[in-house]
Amino acid sequence: MSTDTAALFQPVQLGHLTLANRFIMAPLTRCRAIDHLPNDLMAEYYSQRASAGLIISECTMVTPQTSAFGNDPGIYSQEQIDGWKKTAEAVHQAGGKIFLQIWHAGRAAHPLLNNGKEAVSASALAIDDETHTPEGKKPYTVAHELTKAEIADIVNDFRQGAANAVEAGFDGVEVHGANGYLIDQFLRDSANQRTDEYGGSLENRARFLTEILQAVTDEIGSDKVGLRLSPLNSFNSMKDSDPVTWMAFLAKHLNAFNLAYLHVMRADFFGQQQADILPVAREHFKGHLMVNMGYTAQEAADVIEQGLADSVAFGTSFLANPDLPARIQAGAELNTPDQDTFYTSDEKGYTDYPFMNG
Repeated sequence: MSTDTAALFQPVQLGHLTLANRFIMAPLTRCRAIDHLPNDLMAEYYSQRASAGLIISECTMVTPQTSAFGNDPGIYSQEQIDGWKKTAEAVHQAGGKIFLQIWHAGRAAHPLLNNGKEAVSASALAIDDETHTPEGKKPYTVAHELTKAEIADIVNDFRQGAANAVEAGFDGVEVHGANGYLIDQFLRDSANQRTDEYGGSLENRARFLTEILQAVTDEIGSDKVGLRLSPLNSFNSMKDSDPVTWMAFLAKHLNAFNLAYLHVMRADFFGQQQADILPVAREHFKGHLMVNMGYTAQEAADVIEQGLADSVAFGTSFLANPDLPARIQAGAELNTPDQDTFYTSDEKGYTDYPFMNG
């Protein structure tokens, strides 16, 4: 093992789990869940990557007809629970650990992908972009502003989704509060123009997330729950007027839940908004801090060695290298991700990336 990356290979506690290493497989949308059903091919894909300290699954719908990608999986039906059992069992048999990322797309769910069902959000606003639909690329639609009763229903959907994930055999769940999806649409002020108790102040904008975390942790235990946030990411027309204050508030606010971890994306996909938010998260959040976005193995090891984070999530490098920790340990060359197959429907570019030893 290179001493330069030794910190990545140290075990670490994360909620109720002891992870064998600090390599986390980040959640990655792959669109292989035909008709929203997890399947054998997905079980093979995830189990191939079981040498990660923890795998976090792709975003998984807690509410029917909220698809943003077409073949994204769900966790709201018994058939989906049974399908996901194959993945959880395969990962565990391979010696790995896995959390299910539970998610609501909000205004990113296009009606043409959801039998005409209207998209919903914190406010009646549309994403300023187009998305792929069965009728070609189409502009996003203006969302329906959720009523308080509808908000309560979605909170319950997250609670039930977490219960279903545990029934399927997952070690826990990651609540998706990032990247311009529904929770993030409440959290950041570019998408939340409400004037009731779910809008305005940071405390009010965090109310929806707070209610979800309370419901989910009450249901399955806080030591089985993580949360992902993206303070800077402008994806899906998102921005916050003061991301540093936002990060400080949430990091302190989240301590009350005793979560398994907080997963923070350090940058913006498009480089539009920049701030040094990770030291703010580290200062105020007292639990396990996971960081993500563009880390090399060396940078990740340095961040852990310096105490700035407890683990690092790797995305496309895990996608293309099922044995990523072994490759880093051996100083081996990494496979190059094939972007043309990220969102296709079969094994090509999914389960056929070679292992280091064939």
